[in-house]
Amino acid sequence: MLKLRLKRAGRKRSPSYRLVIMENSYRRDGRPIDEVGHYNPISKQYNFEVDKIKKWLSYGVKPTETVLNLLKKSKIID
Repeated sequence: MLKLRLKRAGRKRSPSYRLVIMENSYRRDGRPIDEVGHYNPISKQYNFEVDKIKKWLSYGVKPTETVLNLLKKSKIID
């Protein structure tokens, strides 16, 4: 099953995340199928590729709870 979830990047104590499409059985930092955005929790900045996200959601990809909250906050999902 494909999931829309966060993949950690960045340094120690300075997290940054990439929004990726990957199989739910893969480890957190495994190889993604597609990268669709970035999120920095420290500065609260995000950059999402809206058209790619909507395309993957139409294919039946399920977002994780945290990603769902981010997408609602950025008004991609109602």
